[in-house]
Amino acid sequence: MEKNGNNHKLRVCVATCNRADYSKLAPIMFGIKAEPQFFELDVVVLGSHLIDDYGNTYRMIEQDDFDIHTRLHTIVRGEDEAAMVESVGLALVKLPDVLNRLKPDIMIVHGDRFDALALATSAALMNIRILHIEGGEVSGTIDDSIRHAITKLAHYHVCCTRSAEQHLIAMCEDHDRILLAGCPSYDKLLSAKNKDYMSIISTWLGEDVKTRDYIVALQHPVTTDIKHSIKMFELTLDALISFNKRTLVLFPNVDAGSKEMVRVMRKKGIEHHPNFRAVKHVPFDQFIQLVAHAGCMIGNSSCGVREVGAFGTPVINLGTRQTGRETGENVLHVRDADTQDKILHALQLQFGKQYPCSKIYGDGNAVPRILKFLKSIDLKEPLQKKFCFPPVKDNISQDIDHILETQSALAVDLGGTNLRVAIVSMKGEIVKKYTQLNPKTYEDRLALILKMCIEAASEAVNVNCRILGVGIGGGIVHQHELIHGSSFCAAELGHIVVSLDGPECLCGSQGCIEAYASGIALQREAKKLHDDDLLLVEGMSMKEDEIVSAAHLIQAAKLGNAKAESILRTAGTALGLGVVNILHTVNPSLVILSGVLANHYVNAVKDVINRQALSSVKTVDVVVSNLADPALLGAASLVLDYTTRRIY
Repeated sequence: MEKNGNNHKLRVCVATCNRADYSKLAPIMFGIKAEPQFFELDVVVLGSHLIDDYGNTYRMIEQDDFDIHTRLHTIVRGEDEAAMVESVGLALVKLPDVLNRLKPDIMIVHGDRFDALALATSAALMNIRILHIEGGEVSGTIDDSIRHAITKLAHYHVCCTRSAEQHLIAMCEDHDRILLAGCPSYDKLLSAKNKDYMSIISTWLGEDVKTRDYIVALQHPVTTDIKHSIKMFELTLDALISFNKRTLVLFPNVDAGSKEMVRVMRKKGIEHHPNFRAVKHVPFDQFIQLVAHAGCMIGNSSCGVREVGAFGTPVINLGTRQTGRETGENVLHVRDADTQDKILHALQLQFGKQYPCSKIYGDGNAVPRILKFLKSIDLKEPLQKKFCFPPVKDNISQDIDHILETQSALAVDLGGTNLRVAIVSMKGEIVKKYTQLNPKTYEDRLALILKMCIEAASEAVNVNCRILGVGIGGGIVHQHELIHGSSFCAAELGHIVVSLDGPECLCGSQGCIEAYASGIALQREAKKLHDDDLLLVEGMSMKEDEIVSAAHLIQAAKLGNAKAESILRTAGTALGLGVVNILHTVNPSLVILSGVLANHYVNAVKDVINRQALSSVKTVDVVVSNLADPALLGAASLVLDYTTRRIY
C-alpha cells in the first residue's frame, strides 16, 4: 500500500441490499477477497435479501463462500410509500452500531435503492469514506433522486459510461475522484455465454423449451405513479397470455406497489398457467444464461436496458422507469399503453430477433480498474468533500496573500534541441524563462526537467508568483481537458509514421514526422550537406568552430541551394502527411503551426492537405502562430484555465 501512503490493509465494508445490487457487487467482492495482502473485507447484508417472499437471497452470498459479518432486518412490510420511509428509518437506527464495531476505512454502496440511501447517510455522518457504484446515470422514478443524493454523500465514484462520468462532473464532483470503469457485472457477462445453458433453461422453463423460444419478464412498480404501473403490468400479462409463449416471470422488488402487482399475478392465475413459470429469484449466473438465450425480455428492469444488451437479446422496455438510460439498438420502448394491443404488437416485432451485442456499459475489465482505484485512495487526505463548482462572482472579502501574489503556471516545452521551462502569469506574460540543451538519454532529460522545474518554482517565490500547476507543451485538448491516454502518453504526434523506410528517429523507429521535420532532423541533414561541401552557397559563411544548425539549412534554401530546398520540401511534406492523418482521426476545426520552422512548412502542409485529405476536411484553416513562445504559453493556458474555472 505504499502508493497511497497507507501503512495498513484497506478495510472495506461492502453492504448489499437485494439480488440486483449483489450481481454488481459480487465481482468486486471476489476481487477484494483475492488480494488479502491489500484488503480486509466485511460483508453486511440487509434489505430484501433476508425476506422469504423475495427468495432469501442472502443464501447465494453464503454459497459464494463469503462470510457475512452482519445481517440487518431493515424492511418494514407493507410495500407502500410509508413502509419505504420506515425501512430507511429502521436501517438508520441499526447501522451505527454495526459501523462502530467494523470501523471500515471505506464503504462500497451501489446504485439507487432506498436501502442504499440509508447506508450512505449513515457512513457519511460517521465520517466513513464512501465509494458509490453506478452514479451519474439517469432513469425514471424516485431512483434518480436517490442516486444523485448518494452521489452528493459519496467521496469516490465508479461510473459505467462516459455520459455518466460527464453527469458527475456537471454535478460538481471532483474529476480526480471519478473512475470510468464500466459495470462490474459485465466482467462476468462477457465470459458467460458459452457455458452449458440448456440444463438451466430446462430447470426453469421445462425440458420441452428451445433457445430463442421463450420470454423472460421482470417488471417492478414505479413508485412515483403506482396506479399506472400496476395497470401497465396487468396489460403486460394479458399480452403475454395472448402471445402464447413459455414465459419466466420474476416477482417484483420490494418497492411500494409490489404487493398489488403480486395480487394481479395471482388474480390472472399466472402461478398455475401452463405457459408461465413464476419465481421469486434466479441466481445471477443462471439468470445470465436465461436472458442470453431468450427470444425476448420484457419489463422495466434496468437489467433489460443494461446487461441484456451484451447478448443482443431483444428487449421491450415498458413505461418510464428507465427513461434516460443509455440503450443499445436491441431495446424497443413502449412508453405508455392503454390496451394490451400495443404491447402485443411490440412482442410480435421483437420476439426471436438477434441484435448486435452492445458494450455500452462495460468491456469486461471493470474489477481490475476498481481494485487499482481502491489501492490509490490515500486515507491521509482530508475526509471533507470538495465540490468543483463553476465560476461564480468573487467574494467581496479579500486575502492579502492573494492580493500580493501573481497567479502563474510553470510551462514546460520538451523540444528536440532544447528543454525550456517558464513562469507564465495569468496575463500570458513570461515572467522568467529557462533554457537548456536537451540531453541524449531519457534519464538525463527527466532529471534535467525536474531540476529546472525546482529552480523555477524557487524563483517564483522570489518574484511573488503563486504557481497553480505545471503544464507540459504538446498534446490534444478536447472540451478543455487534456487527453492523457491509458498509459499517459497520448498525442505523441511527432511519432506518427509517414514512411515505412524513412530516416531513423530518436525513438528507435523509422519514418516518424520528427525524423523529417524537427530541428534535430534538419540539423542532421544540414551537417550531411556540409560534410559533402554542398551546404554553403554564395552569400553564406561560417566560422571554423561554428556548429552546423537547422538555421544554416534554411539560410541556404533561401539563397537558392536546390538540395537544401529539397530537404525542406520533404520535411514539409512529411509534416503535411502527419497533419492529414490527424485531420482524418480527430477532425479539428483549426490547425495552428508554431515554432521557428512554421513559416517554412505552412505552404507545404496546405499543399499536402489539398492533395491527400478527404474532401470533408480539406477546408480546414491552417495558420501560423504569431506568438513568440506558443508551446510555453499553450501549456500554461491549460493550467491557468483549469485551475481558475473551478473553485475548490
